[in-house]
Amino acid sequence: MKYRNIFDAKISDEINVTPLLDLAWTLLVVFIIAVTAAVQGIKVNLPKASNAPSLQKPKTKAISVMNNGQIYLDAYPVSMKELETMLRQYKAADPSLPVVIKGDAKVHYQKIISVLDLLQRLDITQLGLVTQRLVR
Repeated sequence: MKYRNIFDAKISDEINVTPLLDLAWTLLVVFIIAVTAAVQGIKVNLPKASNAPSLQKPKTKAISVMNNGQIYLDAYPVSMKELETMLRQYKAADPSLPVVIKGDAKVHYQKIISVLDLLQRLDITQLGLVTQRLVR
């Protein structure tokens, strides 16, 4: 019986890199997932925009009725006649003119009804009433 000498075998001088590549790809995938998850959770203190007026005026018109009965269109005080004239002009320029009404809680209900009647006469159908959320 012949014995085989283990030192007689040809020694391989190559390194098998397949397991090393598997490890590298696994680490790369784990790194990508970890970085992506970390980026989504970062809180950033965003800068504030300037107080300069925008180039385009907002389309929605706000009608405010104060507790003393004074009516404002956006930030300008108007009478009912002036309000009607201005809303007619805005309605002619934009047929789907959206309007919101902000009425003071202590205003006489009749004043709000007068504004609603005016909007109905002008056929302004996109209407919203602004309220405050009830805090409990």
